[in-house]
Amino acid sequence: MIKKHVAMALFFCSFLMLTSLPSVAGHVKGIYVTQYNFENTAFLNYLIKNAKNAGIDTFVIDLEKPSKRYKDNIGLLRDNHINYVARIIMFPNGGTPNQIENPNVWQKKYALVKQAVNWGANQIQLDYIRYNTKQKPSQENAKHVLAIISWYKNKISGQNIPLQVDVFGIASFGESKYIGQNIKLFSKSVDAICPMVYPSHYVPFPEHFKHPYDTVYVSLDHIKKQFGGDKMPMKMYPYIELSNYHYPMSHQKTLDYIQAQLKAVKDAGADGWYAWSPHNRYDNLFYILKNQKNN
Repeated sequence: MIKKHVAMALFFCSFLMLTSLPSVAGHVKGIYVTQYNFENTAFLNYLIKNAKNAGIDTFVIDLEKPSKRYKDNIGLLRDNHINYVARIIMFPNGGTPNQIENPNVWQKKYALVKQAVNWGANQIQLDYIRYNTKQKPSQENAKHVLAIISWYKNKISGQNIPLQVDVFGIASFGESKYIGQNIKLFSKSVDAICPMVYPSHYVPFPEHFKHPYDTVYVSLDHIKKQFGGDKMPMKMYPYIELSNYHYPMSHQKTLDYIQAQLKAVKDAGADGWYAWSPHNRYDNLFYILKNQKNN
């Protein structure tokens, strides 16, 4: 029954969005860090210390504007053997046709990619690489987005830098002809796909709030089914969420909510995960992972 709910959820969620809105290897465990917090050296040291104790090996870090503090703090990651994945926002809120089909726009963002690689990025992650939600549905949309992905892949492949791409949860069930995201199509030019399978983004909201495991598991399972259910041609690092903005939760409920998503990722056979907290509050995640290591 929950499988049916997830399918319906993704359909209605997409409608809602359309009317609003060294190389990393092994089983990756990562957290997202804003550029602001990354440049806060004291807070970064706190994150590094606790992340290492919890077995986290990767930081996905925004790069929006290069700075000396940012460059210097990359050294802290290197010293602590933490992989640096640079997250580049391609088209904030999604691109217009003029932006997505304009190589000059791609080149401007590539300057950030080039800077991240020069500073030692282990991988590049492209986010918001899609049309905005006001576009008409078309099979050409995903092809246009693929052209950008392929252009970036060609630019960095000679440097042996893997390319990751973030996609909406709706793409787990197949092509989104509105925003132009098609995981199977993108697999031709990416090394890893990062589906944002946040339970808070699926409707009916109460149903998925109660069943975070099923929501995440079914979404990831459907991605694998797009490739026949066998070995996928690229890595899969789903994003999980550490809170649900629709509902308040007790401390224990929050821990259970996170734990359920972690279990779903493991059971679905993903290659790892990234945890998303917009303000980079990871104490609950650290607690869960440290407790797992000690048991």
